[in-house]
Amino acid sequence: MTISNTVRNVLLGALLALPAAQAFGADQWHFVVKNKTDSNIVKLEVSIDKKSWGNFDIGSGIGPGATETLVWDASTNDEPCEQWIRAKFKDGSTSEPSKQDFCQDLDDPIEFSE
Repeated sequence: MTISNTVRNVLLGALLALPAAQAFGADQWHFVVKNKTDSNIVKLEVSIDKKSWGNFDIGSGIGPGATETLVWDASTNDEPCEQWIRAKFKDGSTSEPSKQDFCQDLDDPIEFSE
């Protein structure tokens, strides 16, 4: 039995899309960040108490005008929902920390603006 190129490509596409679809599974928490500034966000920091800050992996950064969906690492599952978040920018500035409930409104972007 032979499979046509079209069918093979559809099956391959479905298999490649499967990990992306699972990226936001029930056991993974995500949130959305929108950069409304003219500078790249080079670092996101989160804190439970605004005293000790941890880095959130954002890869090469979030460009001006860009919106990114970020996934929490499973190691944070036992942390409280309400945490502080701030952005550090390529121009050296830092946003004011804002308190967010990361268990609610996961698709409403956290906006960083000037």
